Parts: sequence; C-alpha cells; structure tokens
Amino acid sequence: MSHTHAPGEEHSHSHGPPQQQQQMFAPPPDPKMQALIDQDFAPTPLSLSEDTHTAVCAAHSLEKCESCDVDFVNLNRLAKILAANPNLLCPPPANVVSGKLSQMVTATKDEGNTLFKAGQHSQAITRYTMAASVAVQRPPWENNQVLREELSTVVSNRSAAYYESRDFISALADAETVIAVRRNWSKGHFRKAKALFAMGRLQEAADAIQLGLSFEPNNNELSGFLAEIEKSGKKGKEVKVEKQEATSTPVAA
Repeated sequence: MSHTHAPGEEHSHSHGPPQQQQQMFAPPPDPKMQALIDQDFAPTPLSLSEDTHTAVCAAHSLEKCESCDVDFVNLNRLAKILAANPNLLCPPPANVVSGKLSQMVTATKDEGNTLFKAGQHSQAITRYTMAASVAVQRPPWENNQVLREELSTVVSNRSAAYYESRDFISALADAETVIAVRRNWSKGHFRKAKALFAMGRLQEAADAIQLGLSFEPNNNELSGFLAEIEKSGKKGKEVKVEKQEATSTPVAA
C-alpha cells in the first residue's frame, strides 16, 4: 500500500514487509511447585448462586457443609467484596487500611465505654457487640494485626461488662476469645482470671494469671490480682482446717 507525505512532514517510519506481532508465551510452571499442587489437589463439586458470586456445595446448596466437607464462607466473602468494587482490579497492598472502618469501630466502642462507666452494662454489651461485628468486616487482604487489635480490645471490654452483669460464663467465653485472637496481650488473661475467680475456680484463675505473666512479667495488674487470689486461697484453707478441727474435737464428758 503506497502513501504520500505532505511538504515538511517528517518521515519517521520505515517501509518493508509487515512485521508480525510478537507473541507472548507464559513461562512453564516449576516442576517441583506443580508436583506439590497436584499432590494436595482434589476436585470439589460446587454450584453457583444466581448472581454467580456465591459458591455452594453441589449436593445440598450450602456455603459450609459438613457432609461434603467444604467451607466456601471466606471465598464467598472475598468474591462479594470484589464484585461490589468492580474498579478494584486486584487487592491493594496489605499496608492499606480502611480508615473509615477503624473510625466506626472506635466510635461504637467509645459509646460502649460511656455506657459502661454509667453502669448501663447491658446497653454497653450491645454496643461492644456491634463494634465487634464491624471489626470483622475488614477486607481479608488488609493487615491482620489491625483486626486482631481492634477485635481483642472490643471483646475484652465486653467481657468486663458481662462480669459486671454477673454473667461470669459469658465473661469467661469472651476472655477466651481475646486470648485466642491476641495471646500475648495481658488483658485477656486478666479477664479470664477475674471470671474464674468469681466462679470460685481459684487454681484455674491463678494459672491464667501465671500464663499472662509469662508474656508480661512486670505487669502490675496481673501481679496484684495474683496476690489477691493467693490470699483468698489461704483464707479458704484456714476456714476449712478450722471446720475440720471443730468436727474432730471430742465432746467433753
């Protein structure tokens, strides 16, 4: 195909046979890595919802099915987040944190703290529960440490509110959750010890404090409560000994 150039127009391209577009080839997979993938790979029958954003087991149409041994909950959560953000071509770096979400968690937690200080423990529990629900909505690609810190703080506060409401079982359950999420934080072990102490399980309470001190040896709150537990334990033993001596004293003739 011939063409002309206008006067003064620069001629910056060459003529000749048309060049073929360079083809891109994917590099071959690493054999060792492929072997590891193939070793654990097992095909899983699944179905998709009408919006194609939710995977369920083919047999029972459940996201999490024990019979089929599948759990698509986290996968579906990620799929829905990506579907709701079509401009997000790929997850952002982990150091990008949703500030708006953190503000919501903090604001709701602070509302709970205000209610707690006012002695309205039931209402405080409701706000802490809401703050925890917001905290776990953080996208899975964000820094996991942020989620751990926010969730453990909120649930620890809720444990304290349950304790003040004399619901020691719920207080203990929340304390266990705090420890599971953030094991090296002293507050979870303190909350657990407080609940166990209130339930009369002194040795377990002391063990909980000792575990907390293994992470923070100089924590005054833990050390002080351990001393209180030991003092209470000694008093209990003294009362028990006195009762035994009273029952074993022979009656005077």
